[in-house]
Amino acid sequence: MNTYGVVIPAFNASDTIADTLRSVAAQTVRPARVVIVDDGSTDDLAAAIGGIDLPIELLRQDNAGPGSATTRGIATLATPFIATLDADDLWLPGKVEAQLAHFERLPATSGVFTHMRSFRHGEPVAEDVAAPAGWSRSTMLIRRDVAEAIGPMVDPPGGRGEMIDWIARAREAGFALDMMDEVLALRRIRPGSLSYGRDATRDRGYLEVARLAMLRRAQNKARLS
Repeated sequence: MNTYGVVIPAFNASDTIADTLRSVAAQTVRPARVVIVDDGSTDDLAAAIGGIDLPIELLRQDNAGPGSATTRGIATLATPFIATLDADDLWLPGKVEAQLAHFERLPATSGVFTHMRSFRHGEPVAEDVAAPAGWSRSTMLIRRDVAEAIGPMVDPPGGRGEMIDWIARAREAGFALDMMDEVLALRRIRPGSLSYGRDATRDRGYLEVARLAMLRRAQNKARLS
């Protein structure tokens, strides 16, 4: 079975990251390495990750955003595949094994994502909640050479939208990204997280992502004309 590494960007996630790491440790295929990039946290992240049975490496950087932290983590890995995961989300046990099997069936695939169910922090996961397609950091398994070819994840103003931009660039470059039907990841909703609720300041990132996509389309059209 092909080996994979895991990248987890983390910012003030000491109250959730142990659960996140336990979900990685519970995978039916064990990761070769788990790189946690502390993105300028002010809590004691190092203490929170102690005692987890995983090959963990903790890196630290000044606060620059989850895209920057993910990019740094990817650059440290040499495994054929890279999985990414937010520090408050969870994987279900067979996630990576199912994704690796998908790659074996469809070798032209560049990256594989799964469906994802949300739950509120401190509450049990409700199985009857809708589980949409998770075009998300927490569901992604991608070939390392593809991730390197796409380039860095760029954090837009407000801190939201870097994955939308990165996935769009991957598709524009012609990489095949597949969505599996299975629900194999859980998204934690907690106050204070980047994905929690609508916020005009944070949502500026989505506008910037849309602007950059239109700019790239215009540049490509000009090159072809």
